[in-house]
Amino acid sequence: QVQLVQSGGGLVQAGESLRLSCVGSGRNFRNYAVGWFRQAPGKERAYVGTINYGGTTIYYADSVKGRFAISRDNDENTVWLQMNCLKPEDPAVYYCAARPLRYTAFSPDDYDYWGQGNQVTVFA
Repeated sequence: QVQLVQSGGGLVQAGESLRLSCVGSGRNFRNYAVGWFRQAPGKERAYVGTINYGGTTIYYADSVKGRFAISRDNDENTVWLQMNCLKPEDPAVYYCAARPLRYTAFSPDDYDYWGQGNQVTVFA
């Protein structure tokens, strides 16, 4: 069992940056792939990006490619989502999720453990 605790988020102006952190419990967290998802009001949870267990394979949704970056430090059991050049269409609750497999997946249904979510708000 893994517990994910998120931090970060907040209110920023368009064009600014935010960084979200996701800390996983347990020494096996280093063997888990992690995904980031977001959910805006009235919409389904949407894929943002994923990172494999070693941090060597990272994928992004087209909507954030070139602006967001995912990284991890397995010694700290932490995965980050760096969000740059935030746009008015980026606001949502952002979630990290983990799956007990080393390789990434793109559907929320493929993840077993979820963080509590962080609200990100962007104003023009």
